[in-house]
Amino acid sequence: MIDLYYWTTPNGHKITLFLEESGLEYRIHPVNIGKGEQFAPDFLRIAPNNRIPAIVDSAPADGGAPISLFESGAILLYLADKVGRFIPADLRGRNETLQWLFWQVGGLGPMAGQNHHFSAYAPEKIEYAIARYVGETGRLYGVLNKRLADREFIVGSDYGIADMACYPWIVPHERQQQNLDDFPSLKRWFEAIQARPATQRAYALAENFGRTETQTPEEWKRLFGQNVKTVSR
Repeated sequence: MIDLYYWTTPNGHKITLFLEESGLEYRIHPVNIGKGEQFAPDFLRIAPNNRIPAIVDSAPADGGAPISLFESGAILLYLADKVGRFIPADLRGRNETLQWLFWQVGGLGPMAGQNHHFSAYAPEKIEYAIARYVGETGRLYGVLNKRLADREFIVGSDYGIADMACYPWIVPHERQQQNLDDFPSLKRWFEAIQARPATQRAYALAENFGRTETQTPEEWKRLFGQNVKTVSR
């Protein structure tokens, strides 16, 4: 059994995509980040960075005590190794996957996240910041589009964790001020993943949890007002 600590964000969707594809038994523990549930002591013992997603695997491969993990990329890699799927077994294919997984967690996610923040959430519109992150998001879309020009998925013909990591960050492309028609290979890939039954099941799960895109001042502080003092409490 996998216990998934989850909310309806791109990083949360990565893990439900994997779990629905793999057939692993799991249960969701919603962590409402607008209400500040990510700061609960029980959750922080699993995810010290006070971010979702996190998991607890009560049946790890070594037969020992439950294993907890935070950070979506680390979780995807762990789960892929657990089931022996969604990452190539050979040295070259595995490292190709890791490159693109790290590309997402170090580039596409953070840049698109800043795009979201300055375009939609910041209390004042800073044109330089908006242009910077919209432009960088577009550059990264271009990188992925070029990668997909001669292959079905990010690492060849097999759907894997690199695809699962990237797809949820392309879902809000309109909010990121990107037009998928400008990226035909990426659009073809996106539509193929969107049509997968497991993808549809994963996103249907999100409908069970409320999330508003308009934060109250209190929610804004919880989501964006953290600093070293709040971490040190």
